[in-house]
Amino acid sequence: MTTSPVRPVWTAVLCWLTVLLEGYDLVALGATIPTLLKSGYLGFTAAGATLVATVSLIGVAVGAACLGPLTDRFGRRGMLIGSVLLFSLFTLLTPLAPNVATFGIFRFVAGLGLGACMPVALTVMSENLPARRRASASTLTMTGYHVGAVLTSILALVVAGDWHWLFYGGGAVGLLVVPLMWVKLPESAAYLASREDATAERVGLRDLLGARFRRVSIAVWTGSFMGLLLVYGLNTWLPQLMRTAGYPISTSITLLLVLNIGAVLGLVLAGTIADRFGIRPIARIWFGAGAVLLAALSLRIGNAFLLNTVVLLTGVFVFSAQVLIYGYVAQVFPARLRGTALGLTSAVGRLGSILGPFVTGALVTAGVAYPWGFYFFAVVAALGLGAVLALRGESRAAEPVPVG
Repeated sequence: MTTSPVRPVWTAVLCWLTVLLEGYDLVALGATIPTLLKSGYLGFTAAGATLVATVSLIGVAVGAACLGPLTDRFGRRGMLIGSVLLFSLFTLLTPLAPNVATFGIFRFVAGLGLGACMPVALTVMSENLPARRRASASTLTMTGYHVGAVLTSILALVVAGDWHWLFYGGGAVGLLVVPLMWVKLPESAAYLASREDATAERVGLRDLLGARFRRVSIAVWTGSFMGLLLVYGLNTWLPQLMRTAGYPISTSITLLLVLNIGAVLGLVLAGTIADRFGIRPIARIWFGAGAVLLAALSLRIGNAFLLNTVVLLTGVFVFSAQVLIYGYVAQVFPARLRGTALGLTSAVGRLGSILGPFVTGALVTAGVAYPWGFYFFAVVAALGLGAVLALRGESRAAEPVPVG
């Protein structure tokens, strides 16, 4: 397969936009729920909103687990285009739901498409670059997630109570991306090579827990679970945790922005350093530093500059630690199994994204969120470190990549 020099650029842009959609979607639902509850739209209650939010995340987990393996069988290009199309259509339909149950169903189906988007995009992006750059391929692509979250936050302020436009906007952007993908997105050269090589090793879903990959599979699943538990738990509850600690509400909300600025900086930094020194040792440092910083936040910090610095560094280390796991998976698993491995790693991580906000919310309800919430997060980061310590050094298998 001949690839033009501009194709890798288009691949990078389209994968980044795909991940941006997930960041957009997360904030879109979060920004919509207060309006749904205040207006009583469709009879929404707190329990109904919680159910819809949970069902959305379950859909994302199921999509990652089920559609990821299909990319290893049918190809990256078609599955990525189909996933974006599915997500976009049902996002557009969401405001048209006649009742809460249908609203939840639409969100679940949209989640199926969205769940496949990120692992497939990361797979495509990792195979678009040389093996030595797979850490930065993952981390730079994931910056789209945080950009999407910021853009939705801004749009939510603009549309105010007209929450429908958040879903119409997300669905419309997705539908605009689909024809671009159809024209500009090539199939992965590594995937095509693995399909055409008659001597290539035949592997499948069961091989993830076979003798060769069992240790690494369990380790990356654990690391992904702990990492996404931290990301979603902190993004959901950090302002309330800081309020409980006695900080003003304006400071608490500002710290959430500082945390996410640190996340973007950390993604760029982590990928660049990991490409040079190896993903495994850098992931160890990142999870370890995250554990120390989260424990430090359990202390009342009176100096504003020091507080912002600690929160910024927490975002730098905690948010990109989990993404390094994706880079490691793309590095060590063969092309024929890479989509399956990334899909299941993402799916297990999604379980952490559900548990994190739930446990932290329970601590808030019990009135012990501060300091125990930060103790909890520090222990989770330490468990992530333990998972990374179990990983072996990544190999750098030579695979064909587009010339760019």
